[in-house]
Amino acid sequence: MRMELQATPQEVMRAVEAFQEFGRAQHVPSRILSGLALALEECGSNIVTHALGRDAQKKFRLAVERQERRILIELRDAGPELDFEMFNKTPVPAAEDDPPGGWGIQIIRRYTDSIRYRRDANENVLLLIKDLDEPPPVKEVNSEKTKT
Repeated sequence: MRMELQATPQEVMRAVEAFQEFGRAQHVPSRILSGLALALEECGSNIVTHALGRDAQKKFRLAVERQERRILIELRDAGPELDFEMFNKTPVPAAEDDPPGGWGIQIIRRYTDSIRYRRDANENVLLLIKDLDEPPPVKEVNSEKTKT
């Protein structure tokens, strides 16, 4: 799935809805799909607000691919270079007087298995990776003693 989107909140939501349809068609488990949709919404919102300044004349691109056991979500924008080190910082609990916001990176981390960033020809390229392998269900062991 590929989309070119304008830098508006409405376009972010259009991308999220298209991603959810794609995920359902690919039989992605709903728990994983919901988390990835939230991570995508957060990334898209950050691109629109911080990288592109909510300028509807500017565009960003989304590409989603399902490989056998994982989902790849790639976002590209021509905004200023991203400070990717912020993804590696340890989260600090919020104080009561902290301004709202700043939780997006934790959301993205929570619902993805890997986050990669690179700068490519004056574009930010953010790649979110989620493994689809779920741990096998725990089998209940019936421990009956046998008489000897």
